[in-house]
Amino acid sequence: MANPGAEEDHLARYRSPLVSRYASAEMAFNFSERKKFGTWRRLWLYLAQAEKSLGLAITDEQIKEMETNLDNIDFKMAVEEEKKLRHDVMAHVHTFAHCCPKAAAIIHLGATSCYVGDNTDLIVLRDGFDLLLPKLARVISRLADFAEKYADLPTLGFTHYQPAQLTTVGKRCCLWIQDLCMDLQNLERARDDLRFRGVKGTTGTQASFLQLFEGDHSKVEELDRLVTAKAGFKRAYMVTGQTYSRKVDIEVLSVLASLGASIHKICTDIRLLANLKEIEEPFEKDQIGSSAMPYKRNPMRSERCCSLARHLMTLVLDPLQTASVQWFERTLDDSANRRVCLAEAFLTADIILSTLQNISEGLVVYPKVIERRIRQELPFMATENIIMAMVKAGGNRQDCHEKIRVLSQQAAAVVKQEGGDNDFIARVRADPYFSPIHKQLESLLDPSSFTGRAPQQVAKFLKEEVRPALIPYQSKMGGKIELAL
Repeated sequence: MANPGAEEDHLARYRSPLVSRYASAEMAFNFSERKKFGTWRRLWLYLAQAEKSLGLAITDEQIKEMETNLDNIDFKMAVEEEKKLRHDVMAHVHTFAHCCPKAAAIIHLGATSCYVGDNTDLIVLRDGFDLLLPKLARVISRLADFAEKYADLPTLGFTHYQPAQLTTVGKRCCLWIQDLCMDLQNLERARDDLRFRGVKGTTGTQASFLQLFEGDHSKVEELDRLVTAKAGFKRAYMVTGQTYSRKVDIEVLSVLASLGASIHKICTDIRLLANLKEIEEPFEKDQIGSSAMPYKRNPMRSERCCSLARHLMTLVLDPLQTASVQWFERTLDDSANRRVCLAEAFLTADIILSTLQNISEGLVVYPKVIERRIRQELPFMATENIIMAMVKAGGNRQDCHEKIRVLSQQAAAVVKQEGGDNDFIARVRADPYFSPIHKQLESLLDPSSFTGRAPQQVAKFLKEEVRPALIPYQSKMGGKIELAL
């Protein structure tokens, strides 16, 4: 195969579909090299500013030089330096120093590689949560609107994927919303629980900084506090090894994996409902469902969510294993793994939330199909109501029970053996035994009388639990979202 031209070179390299095909520009940037190395430089600036304020011999001119060059990154030089030094942090120290010759001597002063590496990871994780939380709130908001609209629409409930008592379309949607509200709380908690690694030195003892400040413990503590505040964190971990505890990564990816499970369940329900032709995800005017079967309307958005959610759920295994094998103050077998799993977890969560928002903004309900399915099953569910009505009209419960048993078996045979419609009610109407309640049959078969308090539950749940949880995100609800490729 001929070598591709320069303009097609990107097509000759593997590119993760998480970025090239699906993820938002904001989340892709959050895990980009530019964000990472730009943050490193800011952390070096914060450290120098704090050290200067606490009395170290650092000049205003050095600080100004660093501030001026925060985003002036020569990536080509950094790559060449890393090839030579085999150390990414020192490669960027040299690259930063090259454009800050006056500040070169004080860049990274007293710090270890994990000062920039781990602290940047924590900033990126925090910022990743800040991108996900409004997206999750938007999905909940869209589904809440859907649940409210269809709070009263009866639909056949399923247990074991077998017909069960009726519920409503809105009540079923509230089951989805409740799971997502739990995820919202979990993501908020995980975000707020994040702390800064801070200024801790090579094994977490702060020995190098204690030496810089000639044994002044209070200045070392203040240095840690100042840098933590500059990075936008309220707290730093009080004790660390060379790294922050890798159990933090477990907590972060656990809540994302749990979100993946919620979305997988929701989209599986939608796929099953699409097969029943009761509810469908949006389908574009020119969209093709199948290359061979033109009539098909495949639920491809929901399938994408399920597909990627499975990937998200598996990623939590990485930090579980990494945390378990961190020897003493740290080993480096965490680094390559974390480069992959942390970014992929947030990118994947970002994708499935955007896709689910698109789905929730265009769900199509087919009430006539829902009604027809209810008519097929409701006669059997109404047997207890018919018995009670006959008893009230003076009938004997046991005689009535036997009559209904025989008629319902006959109707079931028509459905299962002949493929016909459920004619149970027609048989009841034709039997003189049931003449005392013939006029009541319509009311006894009203679907709304079989949905219990479902509409009231929807209203109360949305008012008291869902809408209040969305208040912090009201300004970020935004408009509709277009589906990625």
